[in-house]
Amino acid sequence: MNPYRSAWLLALLMFSAAIFHPTMPVRAAAPDIYPAADRAKTDLSAALAAAGANRKRVILDFGGNWCADCHVLDYYFHDATNGSLLDANYILVHINIGRMNENLDIAGRYLIPLRKGVPALAILGSHGELLYSQRTGEFQAMRAMQSSAVTDFLLHWRNPD
Repeated sequence: MNPYRSAWLLALLMFSAAIFHPTMPVRAAAPDIYPAADRAKTDLSAALAAAGANRKRVILDFGGNWCADCHVLDYYFHDATNGSLLDANYILVHINIGRMNENLDIAGRYLIPLRKGVPALAILGSHGELLYSQRTGEFQAMRAMQSSAVTDFLLHWRNPD
């Protein structure tokens, strides 16, 4: 057998063993952050009731579990800096838009232009009134943004005391 071919086969075997070794840790898939699309109306109603009772604002986060930028936004929402700010001032509702074919009526009600991209956000007052609607895809490139952009957004839209 050709010595070069033997070395190549040995390298391939070692590489395959390293990749498929049963004790090698496997990277878990990102968890689903958007519940089933049919839960949106129920989740929104519950959030509005809780917001009124607790004098909080509601953040509607339109996106899908397939969206990497949506996962980055959710990570930033819950990081050490923003988690307590979010919990103290807001009720977060994830609205699953499927593959841009679910909950379009809710997106339309809150003036979210999904064609501009996701994640897309709306802010509702404690009585359900629309205070802010993302119009130009401001957060669609979350991977290129910093957590501080989310901090600034949360600080700007929190309920004034």
